[in-house]
Amino acid sequence: MKKKTAVIFLTGLMIFTMSGYFVNAADTSAKEENENSNILIAYFTVPEDIDTNGIDADSGASVVVKDEEVLGNMEYMALTIQDAIGGDLFRIETKEAYPLDHEPLVDQAAEEQDENARPELATHIENPEQYDTILLGYPNWWGDMPQPLFTFLEEYDFSGKTIIPFNSHGGSGFSNTIEEIKELQPDANISDEGLSISRDKVADSVQDVTDWAKSLDLSEE
Repeated sequence: MKKKTAVIFLTGLMIFTMSGYFVNAADTSAKEENENSNILIAYFTVPEDIDTNGIDADSGASVVVKDEEVLGNMEYMALTIQDAIGGDLFRIETKEAYPLDHEPLVDQAAEEQDENARPELATHIENPEQYDTILLGYPNWWGDMPQPLFTFLEEYDFSGKTIIPFNSHGGSGFSNTIEEIKELQPDANISDEGLSISRDKVADSVQDVTDWAKSLDLSEE
């Protein structure tokens, strides 16, 4: 067992921090951008092959089922934010697809962390200069950001812009990820008013996410 995996296993983070998976055939586009928007809602998630039979509207371990539509935790939060304040959606995707089965997926995530990997991205922001604020969403994987988030944050210079993180987790909150974002984007304004929600509460989080998003006073309406 790898040292990092063993440490995190013993501290109870376990595989449940992999809380941003989703299965959603409707969300096939990488981005939904509007040339008039100055808010970007960028999020990362991986479609895990999850049997949703019997999952009610409250959610399973990593997905939200609402009106028979299956959404991943991070996608659900991102869409809720957009409904509350507007902004463009941007899905961070990698060129090499992640495995859809749970065990291979968590193993690959641990290996990428051990190797400090930078997975190549398949999607890119068309006009990053138009955005003043980036709301950045990601699941907590093994007590850290998924490695594609490091690739994303190293690809762009967000100097002078505001980055506001939001995530889902299995008990470890943001861990040290906000400090890592500050290191990767030293000239950006990294907000300490991010939103971290337990994977078990995402399905019932619409009001909390909406209230938080509106409290940021970013609405484009």
